Amino acid sequence: MTSMLFAAQEALTEMEVEFPNLFGGTAINYYRGFNLFGVNIYWYGVIIAAGVVLAYLYAMRRATKDFGLVKDRVFDVVFAAIIGGFVCARIYFCVFTELKNPGTYTFATVFTGIRDGGLAIYGGVIGAFLVGFVFCKIRKVNFFAMADLASLGFLIGQTIGRWGNFINQEAYGEVCSPDWVFGMNGSKIASEVEAGALVHPCFLYESVWCLLGFVLLHFYSKKLRTFDGEITLMYVAWYGLGRFFIEGLRTDSLYAGSLRVSQIVAGISFVAGLVLFIVFKIVTAKKEIPLYVNSDASKELIRHDLAADEEKKRKKLAKKEKAAPSILGEGVNLEDDSDALSDGGEAAEDVPETSDEPVIPEKPVIDEESDNKEE
Repeated sequence: MTSMLFAAQEALTEMEVEFPNLFGGTAINYYRGFNLFGVNIYWYGVIIAAGVVLAYLYAMRRATKDFGLVKDRVFDVVFAAIIGGFVCARIYFCVFTELKNPGTYTFATVFTGIRDGGLAIYGGVIGAFLVGFVFCKIRKVNFFAMADLASLGFLIGQTIGRWGNFINQEAYGEVCSPDWVFGMNGSKIASEVEAGALVHPCFLYESVWCLLGFVLLHFYSKKLRTFDGEITLMYVAWYGLGRFFIEGLRTDSLYAGSLRVSQIVAGISFVAGLVLFIVFKIVTAKKEIPLYVNSDASKELIRHDLAADEEKKRKKLAKKEKAAPSILGEGVNLEDDSDALSDGGEAAEDVPETSDEPVIPEKPVIDEESDNKEE
């Protein structure tokens, strides 16, 4: 079985990565993926999928209790947002790659060449929020409460997903000091930098930054959140601050002219997120606007959906009971039998009642004249 599943593993690229100054020198050898029934499955995709699944499970656990959202409606929004996020992440990457290197992609290869790589996290975040906004309106989900929950999910996904860059030996930074404890090199990196040079593991920096942000915002959202959209603004500012500096180290940035696109977006995100956080914190405190989870609208929608679910279950159960086979025989309907018995009972009223006493036959009448004639 193992040989059938992984027989073609040697067809995948074997990689090596090294951290010479970490724990006295650490080297890891691995394959970029594995072969399943003749199809190459790359760890990059598996790691991204794992991040999405864990973010979803986390969101489902907190949706109703902490944010006042109905889980079925949240699922619909998340499902659509994931698709929108991946599509926009791809488009964002291809558009800015074309600006730097015209002719790299055609309209077709934007969508068909995705297995060759090319996703941009900012495009994914923007796309997920836009599509999520539309589906929140369709499914009657409070957008700002949903955005808070989604922002925590983004941090989980980004913390895990960045390790896909480690597997591919990409999204690394410029050459660093030979003594830097986290300085790294690898089989792919060595072919792109000068011999023996170590580079900044930007994927590691960003993963740790997102993990720290998730821990802080998770506990903040439990006790200190005062308005819907607060966690979203904090996420935008937190991620923007870290990405601004990390992006400055990278060697594979997307450019618009001579400007790093992601660094510009990160800087704007940090400033806008921080300013809006302060403004809304003050405004909502003065107006005493309650959180959606504490509102009558949230409680009413939850009650409505619970009642609808119970009604569906009741109808489904009734349908099963009605369709159950009768012990009287195949095709016999108990309701029809009861009707038949009822009809029979009515007909029986026309039949004279019989007595339990024995019936004594009447004595026959003898015609005396006829008897005399016969004699």
